[in-house]
Amino acid sequence: MSRPGFLLSAWPWRAAAYLLTGAVTGFATLVGIVTLAVVCGALAIVLVGLPLLVVVALSGIPVAGVERCRLRLTDRNPLASRHQVPAAPGLWAWLTTRLREQGTWRELGYALLFAGLLWPVDALAITVALLFPLSMVATPLLMATIGDGHEAKVLKQWTVTTWPAAFGVAVLGLLLTGLGAYVLGATAGARAELARLLIASREGELGAKVVELARSRARLVNAFEAERRRIERDLHDGAQQRLVALMMVLGLARLDAPPGPLTDQLIRAHEEAGKALAELRELVQGICPKVLTDYGLQAAVSDAADRCVIPVDVDLELPGRPAEAVESAAYFVVCEALANVAKHSRAHRAQVSGGHRDGRLFLEVRDDGCGGADPSAGSGLTGLADRVSVLDGRLALTSPPGGPTLLRVEFPCELTEAADHSA
Repeated sequence: MSRPGFLLSAWPWRAAAYLLTGAVTGFATLVGIVTLAVVCGALAIVLVGLPLLVVVALSGIPVAGVERCRLRLTDRNPLASRHQVPAAPGLWAWLTTRLREQGTWRELGYALLFAGLLWPVDALAITVALLFPLSMVATPLLMATIGDGHEAKVLKQWTVTTWPAAFGVAVLGLLLTGLGAYVLGATAGARAELARLLIASREGELGAKVVELARSRARLVNAFEAERRRIERDLHDGAQQRLVALMMVLGLARLDAPPGPLTDQLIRAHEEAGKALAELRELVQGICPKVLTDYGLQAAVSDAADRCVIPVDVDLELPGRPAEAVESAAYFVVCEALANVAKHSRAHRAQVSGGHRDGRLFLEVRDDGCGGADPSAGSGLTGLADRVSVLDGRLALTSPPGGPTLLRVEFPCELTEAADHSA
């Protein structure tokens, strides 16, 4: 309503349609509820009306259903139902489920409020904010037709007998119509907000928010992995190649320089460049290893096992490749687990196994160390759990005192063909 083009948009007419249908629906609801109550009261003496009281209790359900459809006139987003699905088929299961729900009684309360109070408000708003101004706008037409060009009634209260007065009333009606559009918008907005408060499904809205949160989290993970791979590629193709070229230039300079202090400085510079290149390669390996990008999780896990300070047996068979985010998370979980084994477990041997089954990628890291791993003692295991949970995975740790320690992680994912992924 605060936008300049509100009067020229469809929203005033949508608000008018919402209030007009509310007046009609509310009157019909009043007639229906009163009729049901009278019939049930008349039949109560023969005990037939008592079961019909259940129909009165459930009368709020169709009223709320119609209200949800009407709310689309004031809100583009549909309103979800708050009712649960019955646990068993059949009328009895449906009735017991509905009568036990809090939403059923809230909708009945809304139906009674709608039938007794709200629809007269809708009718009053339509009459004052729309019908009265439009009847004033039609004064010249009424004077030309019904009044034979001599007189016309304005709101059944005042009589105009001249054409200038008739057109003046019409101009005033146009101004009041614009003002009434804002009144209709405010009234319809307040009515719609009250309806949402009483019949909206908070569980449905919460579920929608959870779904959107999960989707946004997945988008963030994918964006993070894409940025990680971009940084790795830039370092590998840019800074690393420049350091390699620098080492070659320094090496050639060492060969050409005569013995002396200059040669010693070149040797030292060559060694420092080699150390910088080694550190850069370790940094690139930590960001996103090239073997993981080119050859997949199975080769990357084998490479990590070869670099571990203790012997590691690898038994991992994957017929394809998972999504990049899952693949990266699984690799770093294995690397972190092997680092913890080498640092804390005092193990003599470790094993990494896993595969893909029933739409889930599972990995196990076990060792023959002393056990006693405690997630609360440090952030390593907590970080692993957070990395797994972001992708809707599960992490389980078994580490009794004295060992052995078993770390199991699962990710829901589907595999793609390795050849297609490599291409």
